[in-house]
Amino acid sequence: MDKLLEVKNLTKVYSLGSITSRIRITATDNVSFYIKPAEIFTLAGESGCGKTTTAKMVLSFEEPTSGTIVHKGKPRAKNEKVWFTQGVQAIYQDPFGTFNPLRTVDRYFFETVQNFKLADSRDTAVTLIDRKLKAVGLSYEEFAGKYPSEFSGGQLQRISIARALLTDPVLLIADEPVSMVDASLRMSIVNLFKKLKEEFGMSVLYITHDLATAYYVSDRIAIMFRGNIVEMGTVEEVLMNPRHPYTQMLRDSIPEADPKRRWRGRVNLNETEYEEYLKQGCRYAGRCPLVMDICRQEAPANIQVGDVLVRCHKYTESVMT
Repeated sequence: MDKLLEVKNLTKVYSLGSITSRIRITATDNVSFYIKPAEIFTLAGESGCGKTTTAKMVLSFEEPTSGTIVHKGKPRAKNEKVWFTQGVQAIYQDPFGTFNPLRTVDRYFFETVQNFKLADSRDTAVTLIDRKLKAVGLSYEEFAGKYPSEFSGGQLQRISIARALLTDPVLLIADEPVSMVDASLRMSIVNLFKKLKEEFGMSVLYITHDLATAYYVSDRIAIMFRGNIVEMGTVEEVLMNPRHPYTQMLRDSIPEADPKRRWRGRVNLNETEYEEYLKQGCRYAGRCPLVMDICRQEAPANIQVGDVLVRCHKYTESVMT
């Protein structure tokens, strides 16, 4: 199987405002990518670029306005949720928000075992739970009978991953899994994803705005801006030799371990600018240092540049000639 998951022209349009003054925002615009077995594929970009919306559609939490999601060669029907229950699992940004503070964490594991009929006795369930916990560096004895407040953020995120592993998924969707974890613990979580890929053959859809961890963990990467994938290819090619001006700015925005060099980036990771979503041409034209007249008039197409797919007029034949 060459493609475990394939997303084709996935588009999500939201309507904002009242009936008399409604604005249509295209959160994702013809997003297409695929994930191979035993591969870590990353969606990266600033907040509000459509990464999480894409993940929600893959998980059936949101219905796409148009487009197709194919899992193991089977297209997902509208409103169908059964197809991914055991094959795809997810972990989220806030490990403390995953668990009810008034319930012990082991109850979640036993409920999952019961719901999926994974064991026929409590002893068998404990053995299964212990095995999955050991895969993430914990054990049943360490967490049995304890509440979420008795664990650190890093431990809770590992527990979330262990719970997802109970059903032996082939694809793990990780939405900003290290953004709320202490910097000292981030690499341990990222290394865990590499271990799951290498030892268990699991694929990971890694969603992040952190290019440093993306470069370390990813096989391939897609850079998103305002609902568009603007560049996609191997992580080495995209981040070390970026073609698109937005990718270049993101790359230059990574702080370097040299106090003599100033931080050069001016990317705001917290604001969603509706004007950029409503632009007729390239949505990056308002920021791009290489903007041309055609950029403000026509949306660029996807262009193959070597092994990288780039969405930029800079590489069209008419401009290059």
